[in-house]
Amino acid sequence: MKKNKTDDISEDVYIGFVRSLFDETSVLLVGAFAQGLIGSLVLWKTQQPIYLVLTLMLVAAAVGRYYALRRVDPSKILTYKSALEWERYYIVAGTIQGLAVGLFTFCCLYLVPDLFGELAGMSLVLAMTVTIAGRNFGSRKMVVILSLSVIVPIAAGFMLKGDIYHFALGLLVVPFMFTIVKMARTVRTVLFTAISEERKAKGLAMRFDRALNTMSHGLVMLDGSGRVAVANAEAADLFSVSSPDKLLGRTLKALLMRGVAGGLLSMRDSHYVETQLARALRDGRDRKLLVNFTNGRHFEFSAREGRDELGVITFEDVTARVEAEEKIRYMARYDNLTGLPNRAYFHEMVGEYLISGDQKRTCALAVIDLDDFKNINDTLGHPVGDGMIYSVAQKLAGLARDNVKISRFGGDEFMLYFDEVESTEVLHAELARIFEALQGEVDVAGHSLRIQASAGAVLAKVSETNVDSMFVKADLALYKAKEFGKNGWQVFEATMDAEFRNRQVLKADLRHAVENKLLRVVYQPIVAMDTMRIASCEALCRWDHPEIGPVSPGVFIPLAEEMGIISAISEFMLKAASAECAKWPEHIRVSINLSAKDFRSRNIVALVREALTEAGLAPDRMEIEVTETALLDDKSSTRVLLEELKALGVRIALDDFGTGYSSLSYLHTLPLDKVKIDRSFIEDITRNERSLDLLRGVVNLSRPLGLSVTIEGVETFEQLKVLALDVKPDLVQGFLFGSALSASGIETMSTTTWPFAKDIQAVRRSPRHLSA
Repeated sequence: MKKNKTDDISEDVYIGFVRSLFDETSVLLVGAFAQGLIGSLVLWKTQQPIYLVLTLMLVAAAVGRYYALRRVDPSKILTYKSALEWERYYIVAGTIQGLAVGLFTFCCLYLVPDLFGELAGMSLVLAMTVTIAGRNFGSRKMVVILSLSVIVPIAAGFMLKGDIYHFALGLLVVPFMFTIVKMARTVRTVLFTAISEERKAKGLAMRFDRALNTMSHGLVMLDGSGRVAVANAEAADLFSVSSPDKLLGRTLKALLMRGVAGGLLSMRDSHYVETQLARALRDGRDRKLLVNFTNGRHFEFSAREGRDELGVITFEDVTARVEAEEKIRYMARYDNLTGLPNRAYFHEMVGEYLISGDQKRTCALAVIDLDDFKNINDTLGHPVGDGMIYSVAQKLAGLARDNVKISRFGGDEFMLYFDEVESTEVLHAELARIFEALQGEVDVAGHSLRIQASAGAVLAKVSETNVDSMFVKADLALYKAKEFGKNGWQVFEATMDAEFRNRQVLKADLRHAVENKLLRVVYQPIVAMDTMRIASCEALCRWDHPEIGPVSPGVFIPLAEEMGIISAISEFMLKAASAECAKWPEHIRVSINLSAKDFRSRNIVALVREALTEAGLAPDRMEIEVTETALLDDKSSTRVLLEELKALGVRIALDDFGTGYSSLSYLHTLPLDKVKIDRSFIEDITRNERSLDLLRGVVNLSRPLGLSVTIEGVETFEQLKVLALDVKPDLVQGFLFGSALSASGIETMSTTTWPFAKDIQAVRRSPRHLSA
């Protein structure tokens, strides 16, 4: 707050003080009358003409001061500068009147001494001194001037009388001047303090009022009798009144009844809210209460005990928060794509079903998995896959009933819970109804897709099962349905659990065998067609279980892929086969199959390089066989890795050629050295001319591309003769040349020519062959 330059008060207060000088000017007329009457009495008593002059001067000074002040409008004194100017104006008029009073008193005391005149003059001064502090406190200068104008003449009059007593009395009168000034200052200080405190109180009141009425929360404060003592604008808006003042004096019940009357609250809710809030205030404890209004808004009422027996109730519009919480809760419980309950919420729902109701009833759980869904994502993209999931969800949602709950369990899996199922036959009927609903094709982004699914189900008494157990058993039944060719369902049987446990034990034993290098490698001969000698061999992995004996690769290789340890087996095969091949004659190569998962990591190139280096094997003696499965996973990435392997000097062969729908495209796009034609091509070439033409076409297609050809699955001499006469592959492989051999067996057979070589040569020299 800015202070004025000549005083110790703020400028705005100073302006107020100056304004006060021009208020209540009518008292000046009263003073003029009194002064004129006193002067007249002294004139009549003394009969001295000087008192006539002095009396007229007193009256003229007082009346003139009155009219001088009357012409000033205090409301127009607005600035500090104008206040200074009008204070000077006031001082001039006041000084004139003060000098008139002082002169009159001096005359009564000294110039024309008279006992009555002295008493009259002192009375006049006494009356004047009262008004100095009371009327003129607003101007410190005026107080000083008036004090001097009345006290100095009195002191001078006494001291000029000449005797010691009057002289001492004159000196003693002087301190009264300082007393008057001090009294005026005290008045100023008191008024200034009062004004300052009033302003502070008003400022606090304004800030409180502003804070109260700009709160986002509604607020009412209840006095000891339970009536509203304070309310804000938000409260007025909620209870539909024009101003907070109209809520004052009302009870909490009356306020809530306005909500009932407006249709926002039911009578029951109103009574409940009133009871809970009143109890919280009465018990002196905080309480929060969420109240749902019929118009869709949600308010949170809070009750807390205040001070001075005031209870405070606040209420906040939490509609946005409640809606956000509902949305979060929905998102946490329901699948974003399909709108079906998600895994966690479905688990919760089924759990609640199982612990409620008749524990003797029978329930069922079914898991549905879309067959070959990964191919849709890989070939058509995830948006199409999502569209497929959504279409299936729509079909399943149409099957929901009060006792049938459906969930998207994750990925392409759906789960159904049947709360009451009378028998296995009823469950089969339910599954048949589900599969019938899924029949047909759906259009997704212009793609016509046929829905094909497998399902597993479990039937159990509620008292004998739990959620997790049912999930596991339904999964086991689904696994069995997949084993049986997909597009069907299986209901859980006890034998499935035993198979599952055996499978888990087998997995543990396989991991142990891999970690402790208990696997072994055998080699199947690959024979050159022109010499009937071993030109290469395919390394095959074997596992001899200590308890159940030899385990088929068709069993443990898929297990290893499922467990994620297939790459460890590939590493073992690379190093073991490379080490053995290095011991064989230089014309014999070794072929090693790599899994599709091996090509998902760039480590495979370093692993092959390490195996060659450790064994000291020439790179061109190693052949890496890759299947179409590896190429389908990520063709571009696999191509890069194959080119890096090719750069090492390793030969690349495409295994099981002809079993995939896109095989022909690989012949000219991938860095291949060899094509291995699948055994399915030669199964009936001795009987079916069409099969022979197809096989001959594949071989003729490969040769111009610089690819050597190996035909797998040769089991009979008749097949070999047909191949030698009509197909003319570079290499052949099959059980006709014996079962897989150990590394030493390959070394022993490395120079052996198969005994039917002469017969093959004869076939080649036959007239049919020569004419061809």
